[in-house]
Parts: sequence; structure tokens; C-alpha cells
Amino acid sequence: MSDGLIKTVVLIFMMVVLSGATIYVARGSKSPDSLTAQFPEQPVLENIPAPLAPPFREFVHFVEQELDTTKTVGAAFTIVHGGEVVFTGTYGEREYGSRKKVDEHTLFRLASVSKGFAGVLATMLEQEGAFSLNDKVVEHYPGFTLKDSINTYGLTIQDLLSHTSGLVPYAFDNLVEADQDLSTIIEHLKEVDISAPPGELYGYQNVMFSIFDPIARKSTGIPYQVLLQEKIFKPLGMANASAGPVDLEANPNMAFPHVKTARGYRVLHPHTGYYNVLPAAGVNASISDMGQWLLALLGYQKEWMPDTLISKISTPVIYTPLKWQYTRYWKPFRERYYSLGWRIYNYQGKKIMYHGGYIRGYRAEIAFCPEADVGIAFLQNSPNNLASRFVPTFMDLFLE
Repeated sequence: MSDGLIKTVVLIFMMVVLSGATIYVARGSKSPDSLTAQFPEQPVLENIPAPLAPPFREFVHFVEQELDTTKTVGAAFTIVHGGEVVFTGTYGEREYGSRKKVDEHTLFRLASVSKGFAGVLATMLEQEGAFSLNDKVVEHYPGFTLKDSINTYGLTIQDLLSHTSGLVPYAFDNLVEADQDLSTIIEHLKEVDISAPPGELYGYQNVMFSIFDPIARKSTGIPYQVLLQEKIFKPLGMANASAGPVDLEANPNMAFPHVKTARGYRVLHPHTGYYNVLPAAGVNASISDMGQWLLALLGYQKEWMPDTLISKISTPVIYTPLKWQYTRYWKPFRERYYSLGWRIYNYQGKKIMYHGGYIRGYRAEIAFCPEADVGIAFLQNSPNNLASRFVPTFMDLFLE
């Protein structure tokens, strides 16, 4: 074999070996850069919630399943325990078909859950010396007149906030729904029949309850909605909360109301119904706000809501013989009372502070149990019976 041929064979052999080595490296290993590209560094997640305890986990599963089953358009709920918000869930759309999702800052109407804010505010103002809850209404509302003199001159601020005015229930709600001004409606109260002297008989009211608005304004010189902002919303960090009609241009993140029809839920434009009775039904809030509200009610904001205040709103004023449909999803119990804007249920050996709210297109529920250091809230823009089952289902799971 000539020297030239030998060199050619050797050259070919070396090329083959080198090619194989190159192929091996390409297929059998990766450079540091290619490793980084295929397995990127995982981000460090912050504020990961701890695994939920069994009753919470089971309840969250129940709610999420029922939201689907009931075809709820939009909702939000929160659970507070041990001084922390342990879970907040948001679901669905602010407006059907809009793809605008409900988030933790979406505003909902609270309807009668607003009454709890009035009770707390009244207690705050009493402790600041603005008035006494035992003051007569006529002392703070000149010209106030009811159908008889006993109720006119005997009615106290506490009677207003505990539904013990003695008037027949739901007096002039028809005028509220007709959007009449509160002061005009109050002038007609002298036409309403009276069932009992003040302080003796429970009879649910929206107009009478809301007389607290002009009383608070006259006693402080500050409008009711501003008092809520200064005394409750801002100090407690309820950044989205307000009272009265919402400016949708300034804050478009509001859940629209929906009503159920044979073909499903139909969206309504946000309405002004019951904003003329702010203490009774005029508060708007997000589920983030409700978490902060529950923490305060459970005693974790003592600078603004001391134990004496919590004790005052937690003290029964009047027994309430509620109709069965109001508690049909609760296990049977007898002790049901009303205090200052709050219902009090002695249920399964525990005191539960509770209130529900309904206004066309919205449902709201709130409850807290100081002994168990737990509270929950539920907001919904498409009413169905899930709202009625929300609190009793939770309490049955947690307290058993």
C-alpha cells in the first residue's frame, strides 16, 4: 500500500471517530446553557396558604361544587380563623357573558348586612359621647311623630337599631322601593299602625332602623356615609367599601345584579334601590373588605373596636320568633335574638352573630362565632338558595 493511500485511510478513520464523538456529545449530554433553557429556575412563590384544616377544606369543596350546580353567575366568600384570613375564594363573572371575572376587590351590595355596620357605628359614637343609645329619638329628631304619644316620646335609639319600635313590620318599605327620600317617608310614619309600646316586641324595619342616619348626622355634624369611612372603613383597611350609589366610571369593578328567569340568569344594570336607607341596606363591599371586617369583629382591631364594643353588639336585646323558612337549613334551635344590627343565635352550644341580606339581584351572608374565633362571609350577584345554606353548612362542619 502506497504512503499516499495509507494517509488517506488514516484521515478517513480519524474523521469517522471524531464524527461519532460529536454525535455522542450532541445526543448524550447538554451544555449548561441548554440545561437552563430546558429546566428553567422555578420562581419562589410567596404567601402560599397553609393546607386547609379538614372542616375548611370540606366546606370549600361544598361551596365550589354548589356554585357550579346552581349556575351562579358571580360570587366570593372568605373564612377567617385565629386572627387570619385562611381562605378567600372568588368565582364567575361580574356580569353574565362579559368575561369580566370576580376578584377579591369586586364590589357587591350588602343589603341588610349593612345593619351590622350601623350597630357598630352607633356603639362607637355612644362611647365617644355623641349620644346615649337610651336617648329618646325626639331629642335628636325634632318634629318626629308616630301614631300615638307613648311610642312617639318613649322610642329610643336602641329601639330603632333592635327593631323594637312597636310599629308593624316593614313599615313603608313600599315607599323605600319607590325611591322616596328618607325624610319624606319619616313624615308619613304617623300613619303606621302600632303593635306594642317601644322595646317590647320585635318587628323588622328598614325605615325606622334608618332614622339612625339623621340622628348620627345631627349629633356629629358629619354625613352618615362619611362617618362609616372615617370610623370603620379606613381604620380597618376596608379599601373598597363605601355607602351609597357607586360611581362605575371611577370604580368599574362592581358585580352587576342578576335575576333568575326560566332561561337562566338575566343581568340588570346596578340600581339605586334601598340606597335611600343607608343604615339598613346601603353599604357596598368586596370580599377583601369583608375579611377585614370579620377580623375586627373577632377582636383583632382593638384600637378601633375594643372588647367593650364587641360585648355591646353581642348582647341580646329582644327575642325574635323567626318564621321557619328563615332557619330551615339550620338544625333545630330555639334561642334567637336581635341586638344592634345583628342576629344572635345560640346554636350547638355556641353564640353565633349573624345577618343575611337580600336586594334585587344580590345576596350577602355574614356570621362569626367569638368563642370559636371563626367568621365567614358570602357575596353573590345571582341569588339562589346556596346563600341560605352557606352559614349553617359551615357551622355544622366546624362546630361538630
